[in-house]
Parts: sequence; structure tokens; C-alpha cells
Amino acid sequence: MTPVRIWDLPTRLFHWLLATSFVVAWISSGSDRWLSLHSFVGYVLLGLACFRILWGLVGGPYARFASFAYGPAKVLDYLRQLRKGTAPRYLGHNPAGSVAIYLMLALGLAVGLTGVFTQGGEEQQLVAAGVLGIPTGTLVRTAHELFAWSMLAVVAGHLCGVAADAWMTRENLPLSMVTGLKEAGAGTPASASYAPVGGLMLLAIAVFAAWWFSYAWRVPAANPGVPPGASDIADPATGAVPVAFVGPRLPDDPIWREECGSCHLAFHPNLLPQRSWQRLMTEQDTHFGTDLALAPATANTVLAFLVANAAEHSRTEAAYKINASVPASSTPLRITATPYWITKHASIDAAVWARPSVKGKANCAACHVDAEAGTFEDSAMRIPSAP
Repeated sequence: MTPVRIWDLPTRLFHWLLATSFVVAWISSGSDRWLSLHSFVGYVLLGLACFRILWGLVGGPYARFASFAYGPAKVLDYLRQLRKGTAPRYLGHNPAGSVAIYLMLALGLAVGLTGVFTQGGEEQQLVAAGVLGIPTGTLVRTAHELFAWSMLAVVAGHLCGVAADAWMTRENLPLSMVTGLKEAGAGTPASASYAPVGGLMLLAIAVFAAWWFSYAWRVPAANPGVPPGASDIADPATGAVPVAFVGPRLPDDPIWREECGSCHLAFHPNLLPQRSWQRLMTEQDTHFGTDLALAPATANTVLAFLVANAAEHSRTEAAYKINASVPASSTPLRITATPYWITKHASIDAAVWARPSVKGKANCAACHVDAEAGTFEDSAMRIPSAP
């Protein structure tokens, strides 16, 4: 028995890069603030799955699907032998491992593609932007999460299978996936290294990462500069705040922005339903204790802009979810009174609202870099550090 290269370099890189991508994607899925990283590793995972399918057709002898194309009967027979402790040793993928490979590839494609269409639908961003509406994108997100949980189950089963096989054969299988070597009899055909292919894999991911994160690290043109309280998360080299892949540029109006922005942030009309804006403008003489005293022509211009771009007519995720949360019988006059806003901010401690850098719930720009633009992207939110 001598060490023989069984696993070529591209296969080994695929294995560890896929595992890393899945772990990082899972960890980063818990917070909208990590959407840029989550999306990046999701695209890497999708690209790796596509590469492995291609490599299964043209790759090394032990990486090709033809070398582990076992039928159901063969898989069941192997599992019975494994239970009895009489399962034979395989240099390449054993029948049970082959099932895990096929399932992980299928689920990797499903997770990646549903992630692309979730971001295209819910966020209206990147390659699938506008292909689906926000309601459909929300449904696709449910499928995305289901596929992710299924992949986690397959990964857990795969790890158990590796442990069982290693115990039976007294072989360090994880180490062989690092070195590519396994003990085999004299004359066993070895796989080529295919090092150039592995190098191209790493180069492609590095170039993609450089493009992705340099594209994500910038402030939208509608929002130049770093908002108050956000300097702690700015890029020290450029002063830019991370805002990942902003969605469509929202309509603007100079008269509306001048009139509404003279006293506070000009809250974009997509943050309330049109009936709310109509009531606010009808009651402008008692606008939260203040008489706006707008000239009729100015009031008509502002009202027309507010109604035309209210939540019912917007393409942003925030607008859709705010509007969906407000009962038809309700006409909220404050964004902070909408059910979606209340639920989304429920976990924020009262002490945060009292910080000088935040100054209350109406100061959206303290935490949302794109508040003035009105887009309220998930990854454009950072709670400023105390004080």
C-alpha cells in the first residue's frame, strides 16, 4: 500500500470552499446588516455547484460522476453492509457518499438560485431585479430557507457518514481531502493534480470578491457623505459607508423636499399609504401642533407628489411591508405608528433611542444611511455606538 493521489486539487478546493461558503452564509443569514456578505458567499456557493457539475463530466477519474453512479439497490446494500461492519472500502466516493454529493449539488443550485430571485424580488437588486414582484420574492424566500435547512440536514448526514466510514476503515478521510492522498495498492491509477484549474478557481473567486466588496462599499449618489453617528463603520480609506447594492432610484421633487425637509427629514412618500398623506395635507393647519401655512399651489404640488409615490405605488421592500401591515380601516399619520415599523424596531432598547447620536425615533438618518433617498436597504442600517 502506497499513497496515491485520488482527489485532484479542484475537487479538494470545491469541497472546502463549499463548506466554508455554506457556514458563512448560514451565520450571516441572521441579520439584514450582513446581507452583502450573505449574498457574496451565496453567489460563490452557486458558482461552485455549477463548477462541480461541469467537473463531474470532464474532471479527474475519481471526480467524474461516472465513477460513483450507483443505483438505489447498490446504495441500500452498502448501508446494510455498513451497519453490519462489513462494508467494503472505496477509494473514491462510496455509494452513500455519492447520494450526499448529488443532494448537496442539487440543493446548492436550489439555494443559490432561490437566493438570487429572493434578492431580485424582495430587494429589487442585482441580476434578477424586477423579474419578480416583492410578494413573489417573499414566497421564493420561504423556499430559499427550506432548501437551506434541507442542505443543513444533508451536511449533517454526510458528516455522520464520513465518521462511520472513517471508523470502519480506520482512515482519516478529512485529511485525504486536504492532501488528496489515500493508501492504495500498487498499480492503482492516480488522478492528475489539475493545479492550473484549481488556480483559476481561486483567481476567479478573488476577482469576484474584489469587485463585489468595492462595489458594495460606497454611499449612494442621493446620499453623499456619512450621516451623524455612522462614522464608526466608515471605510477609513475613503470615508464611505457600506451600502450594498441599492435598489431603484426613487422619484424626487424639489418643492416637496424643500417644504418637508425644512423642519425634519423629508420622509419619502413610499413610507405611508396615500390616504395617510391625503389626511396629513388636509389637516396641514394642525400638523402635529404646527400650521404649515402652505400656499394652495405649493400644497397641491406636494400632495400630488405624495399620492403618486405613496407606499401602494412603490417598488421598495420597506414600502411594500409597511403598506401590507396597515389595516384598510387605519390611516396612520406617523411612520413609527405602522405595525411593520413597530415590529421591526421592537428589539431596539429604549436607551438607544435616547442616545445623542440618535435623538429619537424620527431621526431615521442616524441609523439608515439611505434615509434621505427613502430606499431603506437592509444592509444600509447601522446602529451608531454610544453615546
